[in-house]
Amino acid sequence: MSLRIGILMGGRSAEREVSLKSGRAVYDALVAKGYEVKTIDISAELPARIKEARVEIVFVALHGPLGEDGTIQGVLDLLNIPYTGSGVLASALAMDKVATKRILLSEGLPTPRFAEYRRPEDEEEILELAETVWAEFAGTLVVKPPGQGSSLGMTIVRNQGEVVGALRTVFQFGDRALVEEFIPGIEVTVPLLGNRSPRVLPMIEIISETGLYDYQSKYTPGLSHHIIPPRISDEAQAEIARLAVRTFELLGCRGLARVDFILSEDGRPYILELNTIPGLTPVSLFPDSAKAAGIDMSQLAETLLVLAQEHYMEAGGFVD
Repeated sequence: MSLRIGILMGGRSAEREVSLKSGRAVYDALVAKGYEVKTIDISAELPARIKEARVEIVFVALHGPLGEDGTIQGVLDLLNIPYTGSGVLASALAMDKVATKRILLSEGLPTPRFAEYRRPEDEEEILELAETVWAEFAGTLVVKPPGQGSSLGMTIVRNQGEVVGALRTVFQFGDRALVEEFIPGIEVTVPLLGNRSPRVLPMIEIISETGLYDYQSKYTPGLSHHIIPPRISDEAQAEIARLAVRTFELLGCRGLARVDFILSEDGRPYILELNTIPGLTPVSLFPDSAKAAGIDMSQLAETLLVLAQEHYMEAGGFVD
């Protein structure tokens, strides 16, 4: 492949720094393979900057809103430039955790019990909302913004007094709160690579030194551990792999994705979410899984570009 490659990175979301690290890892990997590569920090002038750089294919290394939610994918569709990863609809659905969960439930796939709440207008109503949440989910629960990644804004709530603070944190990221039943168990993630009939890469059991796989644990070396293969039964691995592929297909993903699970203490897997642009930093899960499958970072980046081109050509030379 001799095409000029543009890497979109940075952006304005709360995951900007992670995106810059992912983009730099992809840049280094592709340059090492001899490719002509341009890095582009996205802005309102993005279309002009892409044309100025004369790139012919784009590697999307963005995370979070305005990068992973279909927005940039729509711009690239309008420019008719092939790009890595999922298209507009799959990106938008996967970025909205509530929409994802509703689709999962419509197909009978397991996901923790949940409810969506809107931000009230004043402080007194937040207190009332906290009481409503606790009445519905009394016990340990998870409160998080439905449109963020990297566990930003997520709180594990263990008593009623923590609900108000968790809601205030979530509403810093938008006007919706996703509340889920907390399910104790083993956290397992499944990286997927491909367009149709994606390949299941080695799944990973995640252990956090802090007891919570949050933003700090994800991106601070030494605070989390990736165990490959996970310490679960072959039967559980097979069922988790099946559910991961089904989720990928239901949302219409392509290129790559990572599906996160909790395997409950009684051995039942629950789908938590799907990430259409998983992190590609040196401490990220997807590159570790690929490495375990014998795919180094350069090979992974190159494979994603090939998959983007394959989809583009199958679509008749138009992004869809």
